[in-house]
Formats: sequence, C-alpha cells, structure tokens
Amino acid sequence: MKIAMVGSGYVGLVSGACFADFGHDVVCVDNDPKKIEALEKGVMPIYEPGLADLVTTNVRGGRLSFSNDLGSAIEGAQAIFIAVGTPSRRGDGHADLTYVHQVAREIAEKLSGPAVIVTKSTVPVGTGDEVERILAESGTPHRFAVVSNPEFLREGAAIGDFKRPDRIVIGAEDDFGCDVMSEVYRPLFLNRAPILFTGRRTSELIKYAGNAFLATKITFINEMADLCEKVGANVQDVARGIGLDNRIGAKFLHAGPGYGGSCFPKDTLALLKTAEDFDSPVRIVEAVVKVNEARKRAMGRKVIEALGGSAEARGKKVAMLGLTFKPNTDDMRDSPAIAVAQALDDAGAVVTAYDPEGMELAKPLMPWVEMKANSYEAIDGADAIVIVTEWDAFRALDLDRVKSIASTPLMVDLRNVYDPADMAEKGFTYIGVGRG
Repeated sequence: MKIAMVGSGYVGLVSGACFADFGHDVVCVDNDPKKIEALEKGVMPIYEPGLADLVTTNVRGGRLSFSNDLGSAIEGAQAIFIAVGTPSRRGDGHADLTYVHQVAREIAEKLSGPAVIVTKSTVPVGTGDEVERILAESGTPHRFAVVSNPEFLREGAAIGDFKRPDRIVIGAEDDFGCDVMSEVYRPLFLNRAPILFTGRRTSELIKYAGNAFLATKITFINEMADLCEKVGANVQDVARGIGLDNRIGAKFLHAGPGYGGSCFPKDTLALLKTAEDFDSPVRIVEAVVKVNEARKRAMGRKVIEALGGSAEARGKKVAMLGLTFKPNTDDMRDSPAIAVAQALDDAGAVVTAYDPEGMELAKPLMPWVEMKANSYEAIDGADAIVIVTEWDAFRALDLDRVKSIASTPLMVDLRNVYDPADMAEKGFTYIGVGRG
C-alpha cells in the first residue's frame, strides 16, 4: 500500500519510517526544503534512539522516500496522513489548527484518486468534521473518508511504542475508512495488537483524555511528595504501595519536578479550552495544569533553600545535570529545567549545565547558563549539584570524583536517582523529592 505522510517532524517521521518497515511504500512530505535535503542525506531533525538506522534501512530498501511536492507524494496513495504541528495558539491556549486546515485544502486540491485522509496530529474534538467539510466543499470528484488515528508515542521509546503498541485507536465514520485503515495496520493485527474502532469524535477525545489522566497521575504523586516531606514519609514507598493496586498501576507515579514536553502541557490546555467551549468544565485538569506550572518554579526554590536561602545563593555556582524534559530525547519544550534555571538566575546563582542531547536547543532558552562538555566539567567548583533529568549517564556518577571537584558535596536530586543512605555514606548532603 502507498502511504503519504504529510509532515516530517517527530510523529510523521517516526510513523512513516515504521510503516515503511512494515513493508508499505511511504513518502514523507514536508514544506521545509532544508529538512527534506537533510533527511535525504540521513541527517535526522530530532534525536530519537534507533530512528536514524530505521530511516536509512528503509530508504535503502526503496520503501521510504522524502519530498517537498505534496501532489506527487499523494498520487496513488490510499492513505494520506496529516502529521503537522498543532501548537498552543497564542492568546487563548486553543490548539492552533492552521497547518492542519492548510494541508486539508492542499490535499483537496491535488487529490487524484480515492483515499482515506487520516489526522495523526493531536487535534481537538470536531477537527475531523472540519477536514471533511474542507474536502467536501472543494468539489473533488474522488471518493474520500476522513479518519482519526491519534498517536501514543513516548519520546525516547517511540519506535518500540509504534511496533508494539498498547492499543491502536481508529475513529472512522464509514466502512471505506475502516477497511483502508485495517489494511494499513494489518502487520500489527498479526501481532494481536489491540485495535479499537470508534467514532471519529470519540477517537479525538481519547487522545486528550489519556494525556490528561497521565498528567493527573504525575501531578498527584508530586503533591504527595510535598506531603511526605512534611509528615516524614517516603514518596517512593507511597508510590509502590498504591501502584501495586492493579486499579491504579505503578506507571507515572514517580515524583519529580513536573511534566513537560510536546504533549502533556499543550494537550491539557487544549482540553480545558474545548471543555470551556462546550460549557463542560473539567476542574481536575484545570487544577493539574496550575499545580504543575507552580511545581517547576518551586523546584528552583528548593535548590535555593538548600544553598541557605536567597541571600546565600547569590554568587554560588550550581551545576544542573539534565535539561530535556525527559531522557532519550533532545526535546526542551516546557522542560522543568527552564523554570529551575530561571529561578536560580533570578536568585543570582551562577549556573552551569550538561545534557547528553539537549544543549543546542537549550542554549537560546537559557542564554545565561554556561553549557559544559560533560558532567564533571559542569560539576567542577559547584556549590550544589542538581539532577533535573534522569539520563542513564547521571545514574552512575563517580561520586568520589564528584566530591573531590565540587566546592560543596551538596546534591539536590529532583528525580530520586540516588539512595540517601549511600549518599550519606559518601559524605554528601543529599536532598531528594518526597523523602521526609
């Protein structure tokens, strides 16, 4: 089957490469000539483990190609995926559907045969209806169906998530859409991946509801961490204790500096705006958004307090280990590190940092931070070491070396990577999250 993937960003490129690996003929389209030129040379626009090798293998196999020409890319394609950005709209927080609608109009103009148009981008409820209206009003003589197929890819584990998914959700309104999508995902049918067919609006809401629920779990355990510190409890044990309940589950119950990234912040905000539009407020999600934003800055204050307060923090050197919102990605979008670094700078601290993949994207977001070549260069002479992102590179630091080069053996571990007893034995002043 020929598939056109419109948009060669994170979702489009990963999805396109994986579909090609299934044996489909895939063309990834993008209106950025530099991105297409780089992809044709094997240069990835994002960091995702295994992606470069997957792309190279399928390009060499003749199953994956790249183009700036939408018309030629969709010619003969039975499935045309829309995988363009839907950032939060300036001013009101709604998802900006400008690119989705623009692509829909271009597809309508250049459609040359029957096809299913699939919204892979994360879009608010009713977006598929609008895409269908755009196509219908274009007067195209070709048969089409509009389907919702939300992505559930975790950055850093996207290829595995695509090939071994928890579920595949397909929102379709007719047999034509269902039949074509069944063929698209036939390789996963063989692996018995759960495939849920729903109405289109239901599918659109599943994506937002799922992300909002996970964001709620993260925010809940973070508030429990604060309570643990007040009452002398251990949040990791609390998380284990409640996570063993199968109704709750252990995932997303890791206390930390708050959620960030490309999905949870914008998707929770978009869900709030959709709920407002339909006069059906979602108070829990509203609280989640507010608490999460407050927490990021609070983690900066936690470091300042560890340094002795605002008066003592001025002029002190703080080494931040990890800048991306999570490990195994270069994504800096809404990373808690930005708020932590800003709070430290506001207090007059001197900040150095190291991240295995995120420093180039981090530089313009925090120009006052001095980026270093490795962990130990960042730590050299530091009055405090802050673990912000739990990269594997930070899980087994040479603590004797760290102690010898840091000005003060003070570690603020915002991810609870290290054991407090081990750190005390090594002579560190260690502060974790939710460990009263």
